Amino acid sequence: MRTSIASSVVPHVGRLVDRFSKELVDDIYRCSFKRQTGVSLKYMLDFGAQPIERQLLYSAQFLHKELPVRLAHRVAELENLPFGLHQKEQVAAVRNKYVESFQELRGFPVIKDMVDEKNFTSLIKHIMERHNNVVPMIARGVLELKSELAHESKWSLNDQPEIHQFLDGFYMSRIGIRMLIGQHVALHNPPRDGYIGQICTKVSPVDVARDAIDDARSICMRQLGDAPEVEIFGTPEFTFAYVPGHLHQMLFELVKNSLRALCDRYQDSDQLPPSVRVVIAEGTEDLTIKVSDEGGGIPRSGMPRIWTYLYSTAKSPLQEFDPSDEQGPVVLAGYGYGLPLSRLYARYFGGDLTVQSMDGYGTDAYLSLNRLGEIQEPLP
Repeated sequence: MRTSIASSVVPHVGRLVDRFSKELVDDIYRCSFKRQTGVSLKYMLDFGAQPIERQLLYSAQFLHKELPVRLAHRVAELENLPFGLHQKEQVAAVRNKYVESFQELRGFPVIKDMVDEKNFTSLIKHIMERHNNVVPMIARGVLELKSELAHESKWSLNDQPEIHQFLDGFYMSRIGIRMLIGQHVALHNPPRDGYIGQICTKVSPVDVARDAIDDARSICMRQLGDAPEVEIFGTPEFTFAYVPGHLHQMLFELVKNSLRALCDRYQDSDQLPPSVRVVIAEGTEDLTIKVSDEGGGIPRSGMPRIWTYLYSTAKSPLQEFDPSDEQGPVVLAGYGYGLPLSRLYARYFGGDLTVQSMDGYGTDAYLSLNRLGEIQEPLP
């Protein structure tokens, strides 16, 4: 039986000072003024190349100091959101998750040996699992605010840049926190050929694109009853160091959008829709992937909205979202988060995502990924 959200999943909504001790709240705000320390993909690769005990111990000590600072920054931000967003039940629940994780990390003793390191690794693994549903929980709160603003005819959420700036910063921080924890945890796993933690040193963009295309076409077929063809142009032998899951998520989103546009445009046509084209180009500094379609394009006036959160033409599943499902949704299809989140994933390691469209013809999306891996995390 599905648990009632109001009764047992979401805790009491209130200010930090009303729910937690003054000492804890003061500690959170002290840490929120400390500087965050960014790392680069190259640093993660070099550091994890020889995961000996000394390296793992140093990594745990770094995370023991760094993670509370990053969590404190987000708690302070969640506590002071505008338009009453901080009072939404799901947003308050996320804040409380972050406070709980902050408290556990601050209460963990100084890491001196490998016994401490092992216990700390178990703790941050648990914290990572606790935060699985953070994206849809925040999205649910934002959706409630969006509905209220529309109902009261005050403003459109798209007219509130501070909300989108918060979401960009919050989700970029989340990507970084999960990357740091995931990398540390993965270094404890049995070695995998070609991997350093969760970073693959020989990612084939063509192979990842094929998998993402298969997944996108499968969902398109299931939801729309059709799935146009997708052609790939690139060198299968080319590889570079990257996180395969990040690349898959970005390509899946871009291909899915193109397939949907084609299906919508050709649903009443006797003609077969033209193929989506995925072109992979190897530059000296960047790897660039272009995803092109002839799905009718986007009006110029509508282009800024594609980067706003909760902008989606698909039915949102957020109203049926169950926060008690700790696994979280497999794909954020229909949330209206796909493109802005994909751009954050690209920017996390120094890349970018841009979109150009010809209204009446089609859309080209350009995904640029830094090959050198020397750019530090863009911490909010």
